[in-house]
Amino acid sequence: MNLNNLKPATGSTHHGKRIGRGQGSGHGGTSTRGHNGAQSRSGYSRKQGFEGGQMPLQRRLPKFGFTSRNRVEYRGINLCDIEELVIANSLTVVSIETLIESGLASKNDKIKIMGKGTLTKAIEITANAFTKSAIVAIEALGGKVTKL
Repeated sequence: MNLNNLKPATGSTHHGKRIGRGQGSGHGGTSTRGHNGAQSRSGYSRKQGFEGGQMPLQRRLPKFGFTSRNRVEYRGINLCDIEELVIANSLTVVSIETLIESGLASKNDKIKIMGKGTLTKAIEITANAFTKSAIVAIEALGGKVTKL
């Protein structure tokens, strides 16, 4: 190690602009902040959605509607989709696991069986909810409905 190859450790020095150190630096006086206004003051932070004093978009748009915190979202599956699944795999029992494996629902979905379409044979179906028309259609052929 010699005096001619000494250098500071990597990351220990930074070469940013030195602000507020007199006119000779080129960054004295207003210290690159301009003359007046909120941005020239210390402690200034721009609010999210600030539009330069113009009325922000979130305040220009009307508030409307209501969303319940207790709403339960169901994945609706029609009888016609279940019929295709039953014919393709020759099933007599359709459970939530069967619907997940077939790709009709994902594992966190609550499943509701809807009444669109027709069935050709009696099947046992297990799901979280059923429409009245689906229950009638399933039980008309001698099938069984099980709610979880």
